[in-house]
Amino acid sequence: MSIRIGTRGSKLALAQTSIVCKKLSSHGIDAEQVIITTQGDTAAGVPLHEIGGQGVFVRALDDAILSGNIDCAVHSMKDIPAYRPSGIVTAAVLKRDSPADYLAYMGSLQAVKVIGTSSTRRRAQVLRHDPDITTKDLRGNVDTRIRKMSAGEYNAILVAEAGLVRLGIRIPGERLSPEKFVPAPNQGTIAVVSRADPSLMEELSVLDHPQTRTDVAVERAVMEQLGGGCYTPLGIYCRAGHLIAEVLSLDGKRTERMETDVQSIDQAREQGKQLHARAKDLIDDAYRILGITHER
Repeated sequence: MSIRIGTRGSKLALAQTSIVCKKLSSHGIDAEQVIITTQGDTAAGVPLHEIGGQGVFVRALDDAILSGNIDCAVHSMKDIPAYRPSGIVTAAVLKRDSPADYLAYMGSLQAVKVIGTSSTRRRAQVLRHDPDITTKDLRGNVDTRIRKMSAGEYNAILVAEAGLVRLGIRIPGERLSPEKFVPAPNQGTIAVVSRADPSLMEELSVLDHPQTRTDVAVERAVMEQLGGGCYTPLGIYCRAGHLIAEVLSLDGKRTERMETDVQSIDQAREQGKQLHARAKDLIDDAYRILGITHER
């Protein structure tokens, strides 16, 4: 019997699910796609922080798993919230693709004055790099974002490089260094979540990449301590135990940053606690400015 894999209907989500299906097929495991519509897809004109952040893309698929409509779901791992419903597990973490952001632009880089992005992190990092840049909110799939840039609504857009590669899109621009423009936690990583069924988890485990799983677990441990979600501009990146994390003010004028090597998840949590203590005012300010209730 085929594994029923839930996915959003966007081109990127379908491309990522196709990657998973092909990998399963190479191991002799049959799988079929089931498209699930999420609130994030139906409210494309609303800023993410106003509808619950990136977690809106995950919630409907979690519900479909728990109700038995699908067996598992494919996500960009950076979209998965820190706290997960009982009965849902991350069954596989695929080998990481590029974690970097990509600045796509038309014409010359010197002419870029207006950049489109829906991410508070990307906006803050751009403003830190160049306070004279204007950032404008930008939602929609990658094709929509590129079309809006081509129509002149923006001089440039910021997207995940991994998404462009998975979609086979080549567009003028440049890769931003993940050490300088620290990416969102788990960016560039595809995850498969499933119900906590040992036989299903065993089948999906053939997709798992241990080093990537360890790196993203470190990033999530720091993220959980910071508690900023998508509301606070924060970047966290771990590669083979080398950890970089930063929290920025919404306007990019202030930053708290740490860089170190960690040997365990406990060490990562401790680093996250220390960074949270140093950046608490930045986190609180972001929630206050955005009008979000913050319990930490």
